[in-house]
Amino acid sequence: TAFLHGDLDEEIYMEQPEGSEVKGKENYVCKLKKSLYGLKQAPRQWYRKFGSFMSQQGFKKTSSDHCVFVQKFSDGDFIIVLLYVDDML
Repeated sequence: TAFLHGDLDEEIYMEQPEGSEVKGKENYVCKLKKSLYGLKQAPRQWYRKFGSFMSQQGFKKTSSDHCVFVQKFSDGDFIIVLLYVDDML
């Protein structure tokens, strides 16, 4: 479900899902408001949103691995978040 939270930068349309066609409008298409699993844009859009959120919370990406986020505190404590999502680019 992680990819369902990615925002789209472009307009993307898809055919109506099989079994969910609107009667009398079978040839209509659906405009996506959010990313779906299976879209080639989905992993990148989700990562962009996640990275933005982590940055707002005070985390910094490491230069050696952009899926590692670190937040350091003045008392010497720190938090390390390792991100792994199957199918991530």
